[in-house]
Amino acid sequence: MPVAAKRLNNLPPYVFATIGQKIREMTRADIDVLRLDIGSPDLPPAEEVIEALCRSAPDEHKHGYSGYTGIAAFREAVAHYYQQRFNVTLNPDTEVLPLLGSKEGLVNLSLAYLDYGDVALVPDISYPSYSMGARLAGADIAWMPLKATNKYLPVVDNIPDDTATRAKILWLNYPNNPTGASAALDDYQRYVAYCQQHDILLASDNPYVEITYDGHRAGSVLQVPDALSCAVEFFSFSKTYNMAGWRLGAAVGNATIIKNLLHVKSNIDSGHFIPIYDAGIAALEQVSQDWIDARNAIYARRRDLILAALPDIGLRAHRPEGAIYIWAEVLDGDGLTYSREALDQAHVSLAPGGAYGPGGDRYVRISLCAPDEKIEAALDRLRDWYFAR
Repeated sequence: MPVAAKRLNNLPPYVFATIGQKIREMTRADIDVLRLDIGSPDLPPAEEVIEALCRSAPDEHKHGYSGYTGIAAFREAVAHYYQQRFNVTLNPDTEVLPLLGSKEGLVNLSLAYLDYGDVALVPDISYPSYSMGARLAGADIAWMPLKATNKYLPVVDNIPDDTATRAKILWLNYPNNPTGASAALDDYQRYVAYCQQHDILLASDNPYVEITYDGHRAGSVLQVPDALSCAVEFFSFSKTYNMAGWRLGAAVGNATIIKNLLHVKSNIDSGHFIPIYDAGIAALEQVSQDWIDARNAIYARRRDLILAALPDIGLRAHRPEGAIYIWAEVLDGDGLTYSREALDQAHVSLAPGGAYGPGGDRYVRISLCAPDEKIEAALDRLRDWYFAR
């Protein structure tokens, strides 16, 4: 067989693919594993979403190709959502691009903009696709430290001038995966100004915008005046509307960035199944704030349940303002060892923090996406295991 492309040498296996393989092996050995590693919502979408799919799918005219930019009604619904939610005006034809889940857009953006020798500015605790996209494109990564003492916000003033000159993309993600931190409008203004000064594309990944707690309400980078001059934002239905398996998202923002992203996307994949778009329209137009608040209250209850147990299992964490994770520091050891031993000995799967970048080595990520009874059972196992270590 021919040797695989050299780019794979710079691309480690995806963390959840590795974890999933290990769990399948344990399951075949009749070991019951409780998963608190992956952020796949365990709750269903709202009834309006499912009903919209069921009404649309039997239509014989909705089974052909939908086009690389999806259907106009979906783009218009996304633009209307941004107008109503953030007071941001978008042209649905040039500033909205449907995606097969936002993840493909994150990676394809790197392919659209990064060449060998270019730099991606990536938080050193972040969703792996930001750095993996850069690696696939052959670019270099400049890690921006995220510190709890700075509310997990990157400090761009410390970026060396020669790095800023080579940089073409700066990644942000708030509410943040995995830390649960949030960003205020003033923070976004600072990053927009920096990117405008250095001619850098600002990529804001915003899949958790509607998952917040304790009265906090998240915003959009596009609320910053003139952000459309340099910014694109990724919006996902996976977490926002409990539609992870439906693989529906959108990129919105600067028209030139959207055009270049489409250039890559249209050479790699096609549009979505039209009834999925129809369901997405229902999510944007019919799902109520009451539904979102009730769903978030379930996550908040799970969050507090886990936070209360951390002292008993050798972990500590800040109280997250959003997203669906607990970012927990290991008090004695490192995150990789802790997660491996928890899986092997307690049969509880957690995500090792190092998978999210070099700043995460002392952490584990705990997902809120499991029923309360499974979370309680997992915490009981972890207490017994940690006490017996």
